[in-house]
Amino acid sequence: MNNTTIFDSIFEPALIKEMQQFGEIKHFKEGDIIMDYGKYIRMMPIIINGTVKVLRMDENNKEILLYYLSSNESCSMAYSCCVEAKKSEVKAIAEDDVELIAIPHVKLDEWLCKYPGWKNYIMRSFNERFLELLKSIESIAFHKLDERLVAYLKEKSRLSRSTVIKASHYLIADELATSRVVISRLLKQLENDGKILMYRNEIKLMKSFN
Repeated sequence: MNNTTIFDSIFEPALIKEMQQFGEIKHFKEGDIIMDYGKYIRMMPIIINGTVKVLRMDENNKEILLYYLSSNESCSMAYSCCVEAKKSEVKAIAEDDVELIAIPHVKLDEWLCKYPGWKNYIMRSFNERFLELLKSIESIAFHKLDERLVAYLKEKSRLSRSTVIKASHYLIADELATSRVVISRLLKQLENDGKILMYRNEIKLMKSFN
């Protein structure tokens, strides 16, 4: 598992050796569900390559985007579910082709006591996800939808390292918890302002977008 060498600057050599021994490299295609609502989670994923989006469903069965995960990052909610043997309250979907290492739940607490690097990683992951959730709440509570849309497109572009974003109006509306009609109107306004170009299920960000 040479791919785990990306963790050399994060974890102790002995921990990386155990990750190679007990972890399992998994691959997912774009759109594959990695974690799903109501399912028990027996492993904690750490992303090696690709991007994963994490969603939460409300009482009206409407999904909202919580945050994205990319290289070296993990889902703190998966860690909690593993340790507490709880069913998942989130869904994780591969945004593109994803490679990850699945850490078995039986090792999570053991490594927490055994390796300072692992403890630091878990604490940092919880803090980063918490801050991202605060930003999401702040965005919904205080920012106008057009501002949230611009921030959403910028984040998608950053994660994909491309100015061409592959996403339908329906998908964007779902992830921003609004309607397709509203998103289409806002995107059309951005296009009229010369900030984007729209194609079928694709949006190209122009230089004037930033």
